[in-house]
Amino acid sequence: MRNLARLAAVGASAAVLAAGLVTPAQAAATSWAPCPAERGVDARQECATLQVPMDYQAPGGPTISLAVSRIRTAKPGLRHGALLIIPGGPGSPGLNRPSVLVKRLPQEVLDRFDIVGFDPRGVGRSSPVSCGLESSDLSLTRLKPYPDADGGIAENVAWSRRIAEACARNGGPLVRHISTRNEARDIDRIRTALGERKISAWGVSYGTYVGAVYATMFPDRTDRVVLDSNDDPDPRRVARQWLANYAVGVEDRFPDFASWAAAHDGDYGLGTDAAAVRRTFLDLAAKLDRSPLAWPGANPGQLNGNLLREIMLNALYSDANFPMLAGLMRAALTTPDELPPPNTPSPEALQNTAAHAGATMCNDVEWPDSVAQHERQVSRDRAAHPLTAGMPVNMGPCAYWPVKPAERPVRVSSRGPANVLLIQNLRDPSTPYSGALKMRQALGQRARMVSVDSGGHGVYLANGNACGDQAVTGFLTTGVLPDRDKDC
Repeated sequence: MRNLARLAAVGASAAVLAAGLVTPAQAAATSWAPCPAERGVDARQECATLQVPMDYQAPGGPTISLAVSRIRTAKPGLRHGALLIIPGGPGSPGLNRPSVLVKRLPQEVLDRFDIVGFDPRGVGRSSPVSCGLESSDLSLTRLKPYPDADGGIAENVAWSRRIAEACARNGGPLVRHISTRNEARDIDRIRTALGERKISAWGVSYGTYVGAVYATMFPDRTDRVVLDSNDDPDPRRVARQWLANYAVGVEDRFPDFASWAAAHDGDYGLGTDAAAVRRTFLDLAAKLDRSPLAWPGANPGQLNGNLLREIMLNALYSDANFPMLAGLMRAALTTPDELPPPNTPSPEALQNTAAHAGATMCNDVEWPDSVAQHERQVSRDRAAHPLTAGMPVNMGPCAYWPVKPAERPVRVSSRGPANVLLIQNLRDPSTPYSGALKMRQALGQRARMVSVDSGGHGVYLANGNACGDQAVTGFLTTGVLPDRDKDC
């Protein structure tokens, strides 16, 4: 465990926390202290450590730590409550998100809310989890299960077994208790520790599913809920559908990049129209499948077709990444000995993210283990969605996960107050619009949806537009949903 001693311990007793109900007076005793000094951390950000049950089915058993932070409103007289930032992933940290967001959120939102962040169980400064994976198994083209160049999945099957066995061997008891249901329960402990009878939340990406699950499990404890870049909540498939949706999302979004690259053909030489840029990308990926380029510092140490596909997928998250992707393609085509330096995440971060993401996805729902079924799926998907080459439907560690889910996935429902605002880009490479419509349907009368004619992953104050931003700001500051779904 990382050094949590520098964070303050929550002052409420374990018995009170186990009950899940803390009065405002009791919660006020929570001890906060300045967060550890790190680059980019706002001096106003406070931190605390909250103890929660590792297994909510055995609340008197071992506990784990949750690292929580906040930046309080500078105008207590205008304060409405606490706005919890629910990070994505699964596996993304969120402890320092308040320091980032106070620079971006409109003043009227900052006046009304304490901005609260946390590292989910298993992540970062909360009790962390690791499966102790070998470096070669942390390749970005393995962590997303890209098939071999010929479409074969034998290596994916072997990798899936290794990861599941490593997590069973090295993950400890915590790896069995990381799930979306338990994250929702953790959020409710954060709410009580803050002394809030109801809590507002802004969830992005996977955080939208967490937010929707929380709003379903604890509907009367929600205040104003914003779900930004929405996952499909299908309770039969959960993360299986999220992965499958990459194929759809990339096809929705790639034309934006292709049109941009065509408009900059004089700089990059990738094609004079969008169709030509698409052909260039597919041809280059196929060429790199056959003959990878040496790329020191990358994992693996080469630029192959699958790594190009993975870089492309991540580049589509924001228009700001388009020059990077176009420049890499140009270098691979014209000056392969002069590839730009790779941007490779640290092994420590990958270890933590891989373990947490795997545990969440595998503990939420059962996955099929038929190799033949996955081979058929990959073959069909490669033909229908060549940009992602079958990765979204390939086999992963959940097929061999050592334990079955302890609980059924939550069926997100419309029962509860009408206090949920969905905001969604029409062209999102990761959580496509088609999946967001399923979230909108599941929430029914509780929600309204703002559809933004933009591309990228993350909408509010990120890749959306002024119309969408104003809709979210208005909801957060007034609590009033639009009369009907809205197009921006």
